Amino acid sequence: MIHLAEQTGSTNADLAAALRGGEGWPEGSWLVARRQTAGRGRQGREWFDGAGNFMGSTVVQLGEGGPPPASLSFVAALAVRDAAAAVVGEGAPLGLKWPNDVLLDGGKLSGILLEMVRGHIIVGIGVNLAHAPQVEGRKTAALADVAAPPLLEDFAASLAAAFDRRLEAWRTYGLGATLHAFQNQSVHAQGAPLTVHDTDGSVLSGTFAGLEESDGALRLRLADGRERVIRAGDIS
Repeated sequence: MIHLAEQTGSTNADLAAALRGGEGWPEGSWLVARRQTAGRGRQGREWFDGAGNFMGSTVVQLGEGGPPPASLSFVAALAVRDAAAAVVGEGAPLGLKWPNDVLLDGGKLSGILLEMVRGHIIVGIGVNLAHAPQVEGRKTAALADVAAPPLLEDFAASLAAAFDRRLEAWRTYGLGATLHAFQNQSVHAQGAPLTVHDTDGSVLSGTFAGLEESDGALRLRLADGRERVIRAGDIS
């Protein structure tokens, strides 16, 4: 079910308040806003509020023995890619960049933010449908760059259905199948050069050596042959 709000501060914050207040939020339901005045991205970045773009959140209830909760970022990225491909076609230059970026022709198309509240993961997603923000030092993209932008309601329904399918696969077949699907659409080729910009400001260079099967962390092979496991940071 899609709940559409004309304007709110943050759909993630709204669902967090509902969970903390005991109201709950049924899994499979989405809160989608036409305007969002206090959206956030990864690492505390502000999320662009563009009229005609998608901004929404849903909730996943965690169970015993499932894959690591943080790996839901791969589920979300795959679902965004599925919904975007339904608009622009499978032949469009869509790709996935670790940890959860969806790219269109090399430009960042979406943002994903996970938050844990009372045994639930809130999955917040923003997708540039009609407009892409100007971000210094980073290429951005919108679906409107290559196709007629979809109606918000239509894209929300498509994304919700794609997320349900990807979530079911994550639970049924485990993280390995989800990581395999992610790498099939990944822009990172085995052995390709990568530079990691850590959250503490440090920079590390090496080559792509795959993803950790346990949690999806990135493996970076250094010049001396050693491998480093990267669980947070931006890569280029």
